Amino acid sequence: MTRNRLVTFLSGVASVAAVAIGSVTAMAATAPKTNARSATVRVANSRFGQILVDSRGHTLYEFSKDSRTRSACFGECAVAWPPLRASGKPTVGFGAHGSLIGTIRRSDGKPQVTYNGHPLYDFVMDRRPGEANGEGLTAFGGRWVAISPTGKQASPKPRPAAPSTGSSPSPSANNGIPQGNGGDGDADNNGGPSDGDGDM
Repeated sequence: MTRNRLVTFLSGVASVAAVAIGSVTAMAATAPKTNARSATVRVANSRFGQILVDSRGHTLYEFSKDSRTRSACFGECAVAWPPLRASGKPTVGFGAHGSLIGTIRRSDGKPQVTYNGHPLYDFVMDRRPGEANGEGLTAFGGRWVAISPTGKQASPKPRPAAPSTGSSPSPSANNGIPQGNGGDGDADNNGGPSDGDGDM
């Protein structure tokens, strides 16, 4: 590769890197901002049953790496999973239990809302109320789960059982699997008078 081609190639790589960094920066700039003055925790219905949501109807998550008194999500983690902040006592909305709501102090000295002792977070990929794109994800060293009004992990709603026909067919004697070397005397278990392997 000539020097000019090498310089052109490296310039192209640098341009791609700049675009990628710009995309991450744009994502951070458009990350949902939780209004600290109106931190409300309420309950909404979802595909996981009833879950906690913020004042905008966005799913709230807990992080398995957190302790009950301390958040383990900072820096890039807090960009992707913004902490639910409050400047005073959080507001309890429909379905949430006031006795389970509290706050912890983050390393920046500002409070973060907790539920049943767990710090609460939004997720930047939840752009509309009711989305739960972060449910079950593993990122930043821990698992992210939506929370039920009881303060436990929300679970997917069970699927309804298929209707019963009353009786189940009895299995055939061999269940369609050739038995006794397929009945043709060779060891391939395929059966048939001549199954193409040279043995009868």
